[in-house]
Amino acid sequence: MSDTPAPDLKPSFRSDVTVQLVKHSASDTDVLWAARVSTAGEQSLDELSKDPERSRGLINYLMRDRHGSPFEHNSMTFFISAPIFVFREFMRHRVGWSYNEESGRYRELQPVFYVPDADRKLVQQGRPGKYEFVEGSEEQRALTARTLENTYIQAYEAYQEMLAAGVAREVARAALPVGLYSSMYATCNARSLMNFISLRTQHELATVPSFPQREIEMVGQEMEARWAELMPLTHAAFNKNGRVGP
Repeated sequence: MSDTPAPDLKPSFRSDVTVQLVKHSASDTDVLWAARVSTAGEQSLDELSKDPERSRGLINYLMRDRHGSPFEHNSMTFFISAPIFVFREFMRHRVGWSYNEESGRYRELQPVFYVPDADRKLVQQGRPGKYEFVEGSEEQRALTARTLENTYIQAYEAYQEMLAAGVAREVARAALPVGLYSSMYATCNARSLMNFISLRTQHELATVPSFPQREIEMVGQEMEARWAELMPLTHAAFNKNGRVGP
């Protein structure tokens, strides 16, 4: 089956990512009843009606000593819009994650592309494992924006030309670059999210250094903000103990 492309689709450019929490079953209480079943058995169900603030110390103990399984009894589903290259890094995280992404086989992909904004540092200095990024010059910034935009426009024109000629979507999409925006649902639990955040964000409280690409860090920061609202005691313990996933 082939597409007849929409004739009025013109490339547009973004520099942001968006993260929506679309569904969740997650609270600090989930950690407590899961942990206390080891000593209290069925009486651990009493935790469901108690104020988790009373057990802040237990959550901190579990985090500090890396008793990780009690942090798995919850669920969060996010809807994320970001460039494809972000998702290819994202999907290296497999344990405790489920993904469903929009498909270029089944729909005509929309011409929305990533161009870094003025806050994105452009130049890498130093050797692997010990490098930093710096701002870059105005000339480099202008070159980056101009080159990416021109490349995106040409690639999308080629994509539409193939669709108009009857080429299947799954073949024509090969002309599109990884700066194209995609969307996906990502479902995880607090333990898998903490592992993701520890690797994909930089933070002054982190005891283990991380060197994430800026664009996936933007996603991680958005996800962390929503998780912190759902499980504030767990998030506080995560920060207190060096932002290392249990």
